[in-house]
Amino acid sequence: MMNHTYIVGTFDVAELAFLLFFAFFIALVFYLNKESRREGYPVEDELTGRVHPKSLFDGDKKVFKLPNGRGTYVPEDVARDPVSIPAKPMFRSAGAPYVPTGDPMVDGLGPAAWANRAKYPDVTADGRPRIIPIGNSYHEMAIAPGDPNIMGWPVIAADGKKAGTITDIWTDQAEHIIRYLEVTTNSGKKVLAPMMVASVQTKGFFGDKPELVEIDAITAEQFERVPELETPGQITRFEEDRIQAYFGGGYMYATPERAEPWL
Repeated sequence: MMNHTYIVGTFDVAELAFLLFFAFFIALVFYLNKESRREGYPVEDELTGRVHPKSLFDGDKKVFKLPNGRGTYVPEDVARDPVSIPAKPMFRSAGAPYVPTGDPMVDGLGPAAWANRAKYPDVTADGRPRIIPIGNSYHEMAIAPGDPNIMGWPVIAADGKKAGTITDIWTDQAEHIIRYLEVTTNSGKKVLAPMMVASVQTKGFFGDKPELVEIDAITAEQFERVPELETPGQITRFEEDRIQAYFGGGYMYATPERAEPWL
């Protein structure tokens, strides 16, 4: 009866199960390696920009289906970032920090870096623009009773100077919060400033403080170089990244003192 467990010669069911498991495990490792290399491959050399040849373990391109009939997006089909940037390595080695050679806030270096996002607005679940001026709100958003209406309030920049005046508020129709403040600069240019970098100062308990909005990320003069919107009343994802990066970079590059080491 014991001989009935053999399949061929001395090859039995236990050996077959082991070999099948071993083959499955090897195939699983190979599959997971390929899946983990579907984005960011083939690898690019940091110093020369040379693209390394594709290997057997590199997976196929990942295809994302976009909502609202926008087709598909394949990250690897997007043009690769240029190696020539307005900065130079501090020393010749992969991973060396870059030293800006121009205006890092405009050129998008370090904390001022942005991503080349799609040039269309972020949308709500029903496909409508998500971030719009409060006056265009289709959810009938308004300033709550009792809260200060900051329209017309002066904007004080990092250098203590007036950068402009608040002329509009841009709200998020999905989250129902303020995303941007529209600032009309001293020259008459309209720019957006992220609400996260703004601090609203009211008259205070004793009424002895001036009403103003402080934005200490950048100086008054730098407000004139905030990236502009291509279409009035509409902000694209690309423009959002540019604006957020500009103000974020200001915390390191707005003044020479901020760029110096703390220790």
